[in-house]
Amino acid sequence: MRFLPLIVTVGNALVFPYYIIWLKNVTLTFSLFAWMFALHSFAAALGYQLCVKKSTKSIHWIYAMYALCFIFVGLSSFWTFDYTYATVAVQIVLGFTQGYFRAWHVHQLFYTLHAVSNYLLVGFAMLGLSFIHIVTPQFILFVFGCLLFITFLYATIHHIIRTKKKLAR
Repeated sequence: MRFLPLIVTVGNALVFPYYIIWLKNVTLTFSLFAWMFALHSFAAALGYQLCVKKSTKSIHWIYAMYALCFIFVGLSSFWTFDYTYATVAVQIVLGFTQGYFRAWHVHQLFYTLHAVSNYLLVGFAMLGLSFIHIVTPQFILFVFGCLLFITFLYATIHHIIRTKKKLAR
């Protein structure tokens, strides 16, 4: 259970270049691209502040938020609607969850281990991904979103079982 945050951290670092490609394609202009990243940054600052003030122990819902955003982005090539409004929502949710998750993660006992493992895993995984030329960015984001959704289900079930055991005592 303690390595689940590492999946989110490494996965976000891996899919970020693919997300940037998707974001660049849907925004069409550099100004709009910059505005989208400004929204992401402001939402991340808000998420960080809320986590610091709330100091919650359980964050399994973060996996679901990430998963929904990445699955949405992965499926976006199949939908026909105005991407700008959807992109604003995705940027705000991703920014908020990223800030919240970072604030939570910094205060964990295994943060140092995760930081070192993160750099090593991202390095090796990026080397591996560099050999893939056929897969589209949306497909990689969709697969990562599905992995995060499975992680969310596992964390939720684990949380429910742990809560029932505490109540049984």
